[in-house]
Amino acid sequence: MNSHDIPFAHLWSRTVDRDGTRPFLLFRSDDGVTTQWTYAEFDRVVAQVAGSLRARGVGHGTPVHVVLRNAPIFVATWLAVARLGAWMVPVDPASTARDVASQVRRIRPQVALVAASRAAAFREGASGAVPCVVELNEDASDLDPQAEILSSPPVTGAPVSPGDRLAVMFTSGTTSEPKGVDLTQACYTTVSLAMAQAAHLAARHRWFVSLPLFHANAQYYCFGPAIAVGASVALVASFSASRWVAQARDLEVTHASLFASPIRMILARTPSDIAPLALEHIWFAQSLGREHHELFGSLAGRLPRQLYGMTETCAIVTADASEPPVHNVIGPAANRRICVVDPSTGHEVFPGEVGELWVHGQPGRDLFAGYLDAPEINARALTAHDGGYWFHTGDLVVRDAEGVCTFVGRMDDVIKVSGENVSLTETEAALAQAPGVLEVAVVAQPDPVRDQVPVAFIVAHDRANPPDMDELEAWAAENLAPAARPRAWNLIDELPRTSVGKVRRFQIPR
Repeated sequence: MNSHDIPFAHLWSRTVDRDGTRPFLLFRSDDGVTTQWTYAEFDRVVAQVAGSLRARGVGHGTPVHVVLRNAPIFVATWLAVARLGAWMVPVDPASTARDVASQVRRIRPQVALVAASRAAAFREGASGAVPCVVELNEDASDLDPQAEILSSPPVTGAPVSPGDRLAVMFTSGTTSEPKGVDLTQACYTTVSLAMAQAAHLAARHRWFVSLPLFHANAQYYCFGPAIAVGASVALVASFSASRWVAQARDLEVTHASLFASPIRMILARTPSDIAPLALEHIWFAQSLGREHHELFGSLAGRLPRQLYGMTETCAIVTADASEPPVHNVIGPAANRRICVVDPSTGHEVFPGEVGELWVHGQPGRDLFAGYLDAPEINARALTAHDGGYWFHTGDLVVRDAEGVCTFVGRMDDVIKVSGENVSLTETEAALAQAPGVLEVAVVAQPDPVRDQVPVAFIVAHDRANPPDMDELEAWAAENLAPAARPRAWNLIDELPRTSVGKVRRFQIPR
């Protein structure tokens, strides 16, 4: 049977039948307590959560709002929703009442699962429009045998199909309302199988999940592949840069997936005398400078390997295949059909030229099904071609003659300085290695002579002893091309970020 024909719910059940006695989930709470479940033990939990959701009106095609941080109940809800043929909308647990109001208006959920500690803000935003709000502790106690969420008769199976919607994940909107990425059961099955193969994952391996579960990274690259092969997952309640290495060691993980920003935080806050790990595989996304790439490789015991993917693309699109991995390429296509085009003409560019990355696939299978209730946006983002569709990613890359891609940035993250392309993302990655710098954001500023120029906003590694601006200027002159050198330097206490570490440049006070 083709993988596209297997619902994600069936993929889970197949692994439970095959690997029921193997460990599935280890959960480390913020107070350091670890709770474990085998596949079979967790399947019984899933059956009871499914029963509880059904008792509250959830059935085939019903939306469930998941407003939770990392917790076992999040994982159980995801799998229970899949079993029922319903769909979840996982969102940032720090969503404001205004965010909640927008989410509820767009998805009209039957049930919402929220933390008791944040329920007041949720109820304010929902304004009574959600029929059932379940308050939870976001720790292992949610799955105690006496917990209310486990009090209903279990559901061991229900009719589901590959094309059933399983999730809508909202993009982290910065300048416009977030788009709802529509994902089917087949999307999850496809990404789980593909990512297990890409990471050479086996049942003996264990993923370390410290990034938010409501984001695609944790679901796509860690939990899904683990489920596909019967591997285990170590989940921590929240990300801690200073404790990341110790947690990875204690939980005996072999695999990890991170963004560049958390990696830089780990490097800055890990004690210098700590013993290195011996991980077998690390994915990372977004740009790292060479020094940070090598330092983290020494700390983790394995150089991280850069990949490129989006919530919309399901499985990764490209991955660095170099041996050893390098810091500055996203690699060749990873069993995907891609092209690099001039976004103004739609024609493919020559090797070495900057262009927009397009990815070919089947919506609802190896691409997302579309954006929720957004036919005009879908028409711009998806172009029918050769029995499938090209998805226009909005990301700029350069592909060399051997097919290896280098990430340049989002189309609105690349500026023209006196006619030269400057990637704000690449400039940030370089400046983050400058002496005394903890974090940096680079934004564009209009210039009457050069059209636009980069301006840097620096977070000092030591606020009591910030870096000297003249020294930063000299460092940039030695390490950056003239067009990429910031024309102004500003100290700032912290950078505004999304929940997964992406800088919200438009929120930087100027």
